[in-house]
Amino acid sequence: MVIRKATETDIPEILKVLKASLGETSSRKTKDVWKFKHVNNPFGKSLVLIALEGDAVIGVRAFMRWKWQRGEKVYSCFRAVDTATHPDHQGKGIFKKLTLEAIKIAKVEGGNFIFNTPNDQSLPGYLKMNWKEVGKLKVTISPTSPFLWFKKVNIKYDIIRLAGKEDLNNLCAGKNFNISREGTEFFTPKTMEYLFWRYENNPLQQYEVFSDNGLYLAGYIKIRNYSRELRISEIIVSDDAKLTKARKMVKAWANKFGATVISAAEDHELYSKLKFSGGYGPVMTVRKLNLSSNEDEETKELNNYRYSLGDLELF
Repeated sequence: MVIRKATETDIPEILKVLKASLGETSSRKTKDVWKFKHVNNPFGKSLVLIALEGDAVIGVRAFMRWKWQRGEKVYSCFRAVDTATHPDHQGKGIFKKLTLEAIKIAKVEGGNFIFNTPNDQSLPGYLKMNWKEVGKLKVTISPTSPFLWFKKVNIKYDIIRLAGKEDLNNLCAGKNFNISREGTEFFTPKTMEYLFWRYENNPLQQYEVFSDNGLYLAGYIKIRNYSRELRISEIIVSDDAKLTKARKMVKAWANKFGATVISAAEDHELYSKLKFSGGYGPVMTVRKLNLSSNEDEETKELNNYRYSLGDLELF
């Protein structure tokens, strides 16, 4: 077995392994989707390793590049995402071998830490490789009016962009500055390029987007059994007046989509004062690469992070 870094010419074979191992029910596995996540990411091209027997790709492990910032320091991070072993080659420890090799490379490249939100099946494997649990992501949930619960709707998303590029750049820079000035929490620094990539040009998930001077809002409907959850993936506001406008937009979206509940990471009372907050999200885990002992401990504490749902939801 040979393990090496993947190149763009390996993408067709990588996709064959992903399809054979995972199917396409959870997400589409196409060249465009792969390039969106691992080539066009504004944080940089992913670290992707493949395992080969002869000329055949039998396993893949992808670490998406990401940024977290705390105070003035920007951390170069990796997000453990796509991984698969071909069904004909399972039981050979390929996942572990690929992951441990990726850790070595990521550390040499100067990465600070790896993070992800593994499911219940994969979590034990990560913990055995020295990942640490940070905790279940905190989510605020608000029920909507019962008049919306049985409303018949056609879920069609719109992107309404009233903000110019300069407006969005100023909005992101202002938010980044305000959080960094506090200096206490890790946050993903936002840019116009990030917002366009993450929400407006995302081939995996369409989003309802509204942007205006001093406001950016992105969300979508998550169908859960008989409920329609309006998930607010991103909300950036410049002041209280724009927060008031954001609340009006969320209520309009709830009516448009017949949402039964509204979820968000930040507690902005987006629909009403009736809300429930708690660890309703997936478990976040981290793995140290190049951190001081103090920084290592700080990355393991959920209260040290300020995040939107869009920062951590799977895509």
